[in-house]
Amino acid sequence: MVKPTKITNAIRSLRFATGEMTQAELAERVGVTRQTVIAIEQGRYSPSLEMAFRIARVFGVPIDEVFQYPDTDSPKGT
Repeated sequence: MVKPTKITNAIRSLRFATGEMTQAELAERVGVTRQTVIAIEQGRYSPSLEMAFRIARVFGVPIDEVFQYPDTDSPKGT
């Protein structure tokens, strides 16, 4: 069984904010399959750093607006 990644993303909301881009359109623009976009969007797969940058560039936003990694090392309330 595949363990879900801790990385979260805003791909779905960014797709809808940019004229309701389909998963297939995003996949074509970054050079992957639609199934790969689905897996990334659902948190079942973490993209390579290069692919993460390509996705961010499609939306014209910094990478940290697309992908987030929880800060589990800092104490709560900080």
